Amino acid sequence: MTSATAPTGTGSSRAPVVGLAAQLALLALLGSTLGLTATGLIAGAAYGLVLCGLLGAGLDRAGMAQIGPANAVTLARAILVGGVTAMVVTSFVQPVNMVALVAIAGVALALDGVDGQVARRTGNTTALGARFDMEIDAFLILVLSVYAGDRFGWWWVAIGAFRYVFVAAAIAAPWLNAALPPRFSRKVVAALQGIVLALVTADLLPTFLTMVALGVALGSLTWSFGRDTLWLYRASRVRAAARERWAAPHRRPALVH
Repeated sequence: MTSATAPTGTGSSRAPVVGLAAQLALLALLGSTLGLTATGLIAGAAYGLVLCGLLGAGLDRAGMAQIGPANAVTLARAILVGGVTAMVVTSFVQPVNMVALVAIAGVALALDGVDGQVARRTGNTTALGARFDMEIDAFLILVLSVYAGDRFGWWWVAIGAFRYVFVAAAIAAPWLNAALPPRFSRKVVAALQGIVLALVTADLLPTFLTMVALGVALGSLTWSFGRDTLWLYRASRVRAAARERWAAPHRRPALVH
């Protein structure tokens, strides 16, 4: 979980503008040194534009004039994810520098633990910070799963798409939006997805072991989402029963003559 400091003044934060400038600078560097395609660069720039626009809107809604040190780390991670996005899109039509792709994705994954430590040490946590961190994690996993899907079968994109399908399902079934109890196993499963996809991206395993690793990652994710969905459904039934019980008219006991 990341944090954001409370507002210390009026006006909008400059972080989204600085972030977008940094994103474009990274893309320019990668494009000039690694020969990324125009489509890849456009995809990276579009990601950066959407990212910084949503971040700015979130900061405005929260009334924050500063993003805080932990969210600054998360923003740095987000910018690296833009570079990964550009490289993955480029890989659809031409080979990309594997070392650079693995290095950038690896740093983005590793920094996930850094922003959490910063948040705990500063003692400032917000819903915006937590959401920002979660969305960057989810999108990086999606991009890496697309890379794995292009090489080993498009069904592996389900690893990254699971969360977005869950969010879409919550529109039709609002009970899926209820808060879940904290579970350490959920964190383990989430970390496993990043580790497996990093190994797959680095091409460190034979094809057979790669498929096994991807299968374990997808299986554990299916189990985790399935368990959470079942818990949310049961909790929704309990709440519905409680509402019906309280809404039912209370009968007065009959008087005995």
